[in-house]
Amino acid sequence: MDPAPDDRSQPFQWLTRWLTPNRSAALRQYRSRARIYDLELALFEPVRRRAIDLLHLKHGDRVLDVGCGTGLSFSMLEGLIGHAGSIVGIEQSPEMHERARARAAENGWKNVTLISAAVEEAAIARVADAALFHFTHDIMRTPNALANVCRHLKPGARIVAAGIKWAPILAMPLNIVVWNAAMRSTSTLEGLGRPWSHLEPLVSELKLEQMLGGTVYIASGVVKQGGIF
Repeated sequence: MDPAPDDRSQPFQWLTRWLTPNRSAALRQYRSRARIYDLELALFEPVRRRAIDLLHLKHGDRVLDVGCGTGLSFSMLEGLIGHAGSIVGIEQSPEMHERARARAAENGWKNVTLISAAVEEAAIARVADAALFHFTHDIMRTPNALANVCRHLKPGARIVAAGIKWAPILAMPLNIVVWNAAMRSTSTLEGLGRPWSHLEPLVSELKLEQMLGGTVYIASGVVKQGGIF
């Protein structure tokens, strides 16, 4: 007879789930948010604009929009890279992916390629000049996802990540807002103090900016190792 399971391990299993990204939970979250996602993110358009500015894109560049959601960043990216450039959007939520596809079709953006997969599993066909992570906390806390993206960036490629974070001590009351946002958009609270920590060893010249009272960060840098490593 197999030994009875050790009940003492159950709390630790629960804690592990709470402290690591959960793909099933994320898919449920974004299934319920897909229809109103664009409206919910309207407040953060200045953050998106600043993050995209920091990519330093030029005409003809190829950019990875990692966790692209409904494709809200496509218009700004297209305005910088033009028809000669291209966008590869990676999105695991079928509902969000479909809205991103429809956005690209409605605008006639034939230079947009969409990959429906978790980022760590995404088959990215070519290397890119830049990568954007806009409000993708679960991805930022998944080292294999970051590694897969970096493997498909050219030497000197720029990476910019933006998202929510715990507010600094002097703005602690704002963490009520951060908590509410996290409950709707992440499957884990792990790393909210420094969401960029897994990205930090992969880039050089990492620079950090804070917005909205310190509840939002923008981390930017240059990939240390371009191409496959």
